Formats: sequence, structure tokens, C-alpha cells
Amino acid sequence: MATGRTHRPATRSRGIPEATVARLPLYLRALTALSERSVPTVSSEELATAAGVNSAKLRKDFSYLGSYGTRGVGYDVEYLVYQISRELGLTQDWPVVIVGIGNLGAALANYGGFASRGFRVAALIDADPAMAGKPVAGLPVRHTDELESIISDNGVSIGVIATPAGAAQQVCDRLVAAGVTSILNFAPTVLAVPEGVDVRKVDLSIELQILAFHEQRKAGEETTPAPAGAPRADLAARPAAQPRAAAAGTSARKGPDGEVPAVMPA
Repeated sequence: MATGRTHRPATRSRGIPEATVARLPLYLRALTALSERSVPTVSSEELATAAGVNSAKLRKDFSYLGSYGTRGVGYDVEYLVYQISRELGLTQDWPVVIVGIGNLGAALANYGGFASRGFRVAALIDADPAMAGKPVAGLPVRHTDELESIISDNGVSIGVIATPAGAAQQVCDRLVAAGVTSILNFAPTVLAVPEGVDVRKVDLSIELQILAFHEQRKAGEETTPAPAGAPRADLAARPAAQPRAAAAGTSARKGPDGEVPAVMPA
């Protein structure tokens, strides 16, 4: 089986837009679920719904792959799984190193979906000498002193950084110098890389902050006051009332910001 060092996906040379490339894994996930249920064919509408996109966009994306489906029948599920897997480079073996085996790094190491999607965790690397040799997900943790030799010996071209932010750039520089050309960055920092090196950033806190923004917007829409001059819903059915102080036969008391109606018992 070929390794990632000598074979690279052909998406750029074939002119497939980056937005389409970003959606291909969504289609592959939906198609894999259909394949596991032994579904032979799927319509563009059904697959688009399962992938969370509209059907017109899906058909446009598939046109870049040279796959147009059959009118009245739909797309062949197994063939599309093969097409997309090939386009993403998943018909090969991609050795990956994970650097930083804290809670997050250990969780990534234990993720069972790598192998079934064409990725093999070749090594787990950490700077803490106390971690060296400890088994995590069936692999002994290696010290960062071995990083360059590990990458060379295993033909690694994809590195995963799960270190604290302060160590991420140094780790990135060493990975790139050793020959890694694609990096998945979980550290909460922006990495500087030379041309020809691809970086994908995963920042869980940013995603949560975006969700918090939308939650705040939704809460604000629920409590937005009515436009000036519009009757309040809770007062619309009430009869006209006199000013509270006059109706109650009391005077208003003076506060630091002007007259404030006296508080009356209910």
C-alpha cells in the first residue's frame, strides 16, 4: 500500500474549488452510512439532505468529479464512495503523528475513526520525559527528541498539533523542517508556515463563542421592545387609567433622578 509521502491528492491540479473539497467529506460520511445499510442508489435530493447542503450545490460539486448520476435512478452509492475516497486520497495509507499527548491528544489517539478513513497513527509524541514509554491507545509515547527520526522512518506528511499554544509554533517549525507538509492544529494560536504547507485549524472555544453569539442574538430578538407608538400587548386590553399617584391619592416622592412614583402595596 502506498504511503502519504509519495502520493498526494490531485484535487488542485484538476481545478476542484476549495469549497467543494470541504464538502466532499460530508458527502462521503452520508454515503458511507447508506453503504452500511446496503442502500444501492440515492437521489441528489436525499443525499443533499443527509449531507446538509442543497441539491443544486451537490450536483455542481459532483460535476467536478465527472459524476452526473442517472435520471430516474440517482447515484450509485458504492461508486460514489470510491470516487470521493480516491479524490480525497483515502485509498492510500496516510501515516500521522500526534504531538502533545495531554487530555486532547490522548482523546485523538483513542479515536477509532482514523483507521477506517485511511489514516494510521504512526506515533504519539510529547515533550514531557515522564510520558515517554507510557502506552496510550496501544502505542508508547515517544519523546520530542525523536520527532525528526520518527517522521523520516514512517514517511509522515501529516502532523497533528495538540500542544499548549506557547509550544505550537516551535513544534510546527520542527514538523515542517522534517518534511511534514500538512498540519491539523488544535492549539489555540495561529501558525506561520511557508508556502506549500497546508494548515487546518480546529478551535473548539471559537466555535463555542460563535454559538454564544447566536444564542445572544436569539435571546435579544425575543426581548426586543415594540417600536415607539405601538401598543404594548400586555396593555392593549386594559382600560385607560389615571396617573398612579393621583389615582391613589398620594403624592410622588423625590428621588436623585427626579420624581419617582411612590410604591404602593398590591
